[in-house]
Amino acid sequence: MKTETNTSFGLGGRPISRILHDIVNRLSEIIRSEVLLARTEVRQDVTYAARASVLLVVGAIFALFAVGFFLLGLVYALSGSLSPWLSAFIVALGTGVLAGILLLVGRSRIKQSKLKPNETIRSLRENVSWIKKQTR
Repeated sequence: MKTETNTSFGLGGRPISRILHDIVNRLSEIIRSEVLLARTEVRQDVTYAARASVLLVVGAIFALFAVGFFLLGLVYALSGSLSPWLSAFIVALGTGVLAGILLLVGRSRIKQSKLKPNETIRSLRENVSWIKKQTR
């Protein structure tokens, strides 16, 4: 009587080909979900950076106005009339302070934006670890 060794079956009595097929299917699902996660993460970070950039642009515009008012104040100062240049200088100073605040807020928000998909990287590392455990 001949005894058969059942080498074509893996753990749990499933054929090795079925186990490999399941691994490949799950791997493709994992890759699709990781790509979707990365796309979502990057889109969120780019949106945040774009909003912060708007503050930088508005701050730069106000800075240009501040320079214009400052120069206008110098023109009035050279004309010898105290009241017009003083008022223009005060407006320039106020606009400059506002521009400085907007530029600082925008700059800090740009620094806070992270264009690196940290969640996707963490998830990929977990998936690689899981695959290594499954193939041992």
